Amino acid sequence: MSISQSTAEHIKSLAMIEEVVGDYVPLKKKGQNMWACCPFHNEKSPSFSVSPAKGIYKCFGCGKAGDSVQFVMDIEGVNYPEAIRHLAKKYGVEIEEEEEISDEQQQRYNERESMLIALNYAKEFFKLNLETEEGKSIGLSYFYERGFSKEIIQKFDLGYALDKWDALLTSAQKQGYEKEILEKCGLIIPKEDRFYDRFRGRVIFPIHNVAGKSIAFGARILKADKNQPKYINSPETEVYHKSDVLYGISQAKQALRAKDNCYLVEGYTDVISLHLSGIENVVASSGTSLTEGQITLIKRFTDNVTVLFDGDQAGIKASLRGIDLLLAGGLNVKAVVFPDGEDPDSYSQKLGSSDFQQYLLAQAKDFMTFKLDLVADDLAKDPIKKAEVIREVVISISKIPDPLKRAVYIKDCSLHLEIEESLLYSELNKLLLKSKADTERSESFTNPPLLDQELIEDIASSTSATQDQIIALQERETVRMLIVYGFQNLDENIKVAEYLLQELEEVDFQTPIYSQMIALYKEALAKGHIPDADYFLKVDDSQIKNEVIHMISTKYELSEHWTGRHGIFISKEEDNLNITIYKAVLKLKHKIVKKLIAQNLNDLKNSTENEVEKYQLISMELKKIDREIALQLGIVISS
Repeated sequence: MSISQSTAEHIKSLAMIEEVVGDYVPLKKKGQNMWACCPFHNEKSPSFSVSPAKGIYKCFGCGKAGDSVQFVMDIEGVNYPEAIRHLAKKYGVEIEEEEEISDEQQQRYNERESMLIALNYAKEFFKLNLETEEGKSIGLSYFYERGFSKEIIQKFDLGYALDKWDALLTSAQKQGYEKEILEKCGLIIPKEDRFYDRFRGRVIFPIHNVAGKSIAFGARILKADKNQPKYINSPETEVYHKSDVLYGISQAKQALRAKDNCYLVEGYTDVISLHLSGIENVVASSGTSLTEGQITLIKRFTDNVTVLFDGDQAGIKASLRGIDLLLAGGLNVKAVVFPDGEDPDSYSQKLGSSDFQQYLLAQAKDFMTFKLDLVADDLAKDPIKKAEVIREVVISISKIPDPLKRAVYIKDCSLHLEIEESLLYSELNKLLLKSKADTERSESFTNPPLLDQELIEDIASSTSATQDQIIALQERETVRMLIVYGFQNLDENIKVAEYLLQELEEVDFQTPIYSQMIALYKEALAKGHIPDADYFLKVDDSQIKNEVIHMISTKYELSEHWTGRHGIFISKEEDNLNITIYKAVLKLKHKIVKKLIAQNLNDLKNSTENEVEKYQLISMELKKIDREIALQLGIVISS
């Protein structure tokens, strides 16, 4: 069964993009669009645009784009049917089911659901193993030794993997689970002509998504074995991307909102120990370096993070990068350090619940005080290090997106380190300008905004841009012209679409998506319809829809009131559409000819004596075409 097309379309018509996005991030109106800091990546200033008129969102930083349904899919990490059901619940629409669904959609949906069902079976299997003799004597006794209660074991679905080669596989197959699905879940591993269980003879820590579904497992070995790692984890799968997951997030989400603070620890047992101490607003990065995806996940529930560090100075200094990432994510960061040799797990057991909670509250320091305390001894012994310390602190401050918060920390830093604010601001501004330049340079090619011809030429002149990349950008610009202006008339009553397609008849687009879009455009024309952006946004292809959104989204808007008041006339590309279209085609052809000249030159270098004349004739012809196009474009070329 699937959601009927009519129901899906009805829900889409109700799902106003600004309402859907507004449930997750605060939007501010600026011009025709609404803006926010992107919920999908860390940024210092808003580059996430929502267009109520077009019903789309677009981030000019990370490139995420789509409609209301795509936004729910991205933010919740769900598939299309789940996103539709989410919106149906929001708008109070009753779901109408239908039988028909495309084979590809059904296969993708079935596989994902099958994996989640298989992972749930594995979780229950591991839990039941705690009731076996082996499970009681090894797994359960380990949990009890750690002070875990029955309630906590149940709360986190803890379990045990029997020390057998294929206990899970054998049990799962008897219940009808296919080996292919179990392998895709990362539960079994192929070896020669057989499969064996990934997790054997280890206690199991299931990893849940926000909704509470088991998506992966962490497993700890209990016996001393130098040939075995202490922990092994599930591999990345269709349903598990470790950079977007935090251990304990399902059990913590309500407490995170209620307490408006997130305690961030390193491992599974740290999370569980804090729960035993009555602290539920805690998650773990599970031993991996903190990622932007994990920071974004935290920010969905709170803007405040308190990082708990083990009492190991070397380890703390190695982990400081995580604080800068949190600051860059717009979070307010504090830190707590435990005494030497202690970690959240051991120290919570030593102090007891009440005293441990008081310790966390009393010892929490803002990130700057924390950093300065770390190097206080070094500063006392070696004043020369002061400049280096100041620079490190200012680097952290530069990561903060809010300028008011930056100003507060600059003032505090000035007082703590007895240095003039002006000097700190000078260093800060250097860092901010460099960061902005680096970001703009990166975005200009990896995620091009609404490109104009001048920007394409700037990229073309870059030594890092290949000929194929340059041609792809020009193909993109040509397709954009077709979609945005195809229905308009040129001179002699010829439509843009007719002119462009005639001129492109002998041009083979090398970029698959643009070639596909040209083909779809021609199909629509053959049916008597000139397709526009709305036409492509309804195509059942997320890559094409995403590309069109990039093409029609504008990062900057000029206020008509401002330009009118100051008597400023801003030229637009449609004001000289004939010339704009004409030059776009010539530019594409020119770049293709340039590539052919380079390819022919390479062929000439590697040719035999009998082939030299052929390639020389081709070279002459290509250079002739190159000069003719350059002449029409007004480009001066060397002979």
